Amino acid sequence: MRRFSILLVLLPLLAAISPALAEVESRSAETHFFDQTFGDFTEELQTARDAGKSGILLMFEMDECPFCHRMKQTVLNRSDVQDYFKAHFLIFPVDIEGDIEIVDFDGNTTTQKEFAFEQHRVRATPVFSFFDLDGQALKRARLTGATNGPEEFMLLGRYVVDKVYEDQSFTRFKRQEMGR
Repeated sequence: MRRFSILLVLLPLLAAISPALAEVESRSAETHFFDQTFGDFTEELQTARDAGKSGILLMFEMDECPFCHRMKQTVLNRSDVQDYFKAHFLIFPVDIEGDIEIVDFDGNTTTQKEFAFEQHRVRATPVFSFFDLDGQALKRARLTGATNGPEEFMLLGRYVVDKVYEDQSFTRFKRQEMGR
């Protein structure tokens, strides 16, 4: 009878922790995290509005960036991260060295390189920059560099979706949420 009692106590505990122990599915960041674009961000804004998204997330990157590759291989490839961000944002990569022409949020034709350097002052990569549905950069919702892992990146998503950026910095929010 005692073993049965112990089993009754342990079963709910095991049920509660088993989802945390389950391995998260890994999928290509290129095909599952980023959306396809023809490079017209005015059209993408309308698409985001029509889809009920919170905004647009741009990842400013470059090919030789080890931190960009690390993010793609350890954070942006996770199904939980992909599912959360795809539910709330349209997501596009921008090559800071790219000469491909794009149309910026104001309807001006420029190159990816000029868009990154001149308009958004990107000097290091990766930079994760969030834009509202009017194409305005959310000043407090910009992260330069790789995150410490998927948990921190998910906090960044919640920080924007819940509009915490209106009241406090991401650093303060992160400390509160992580119990530091």
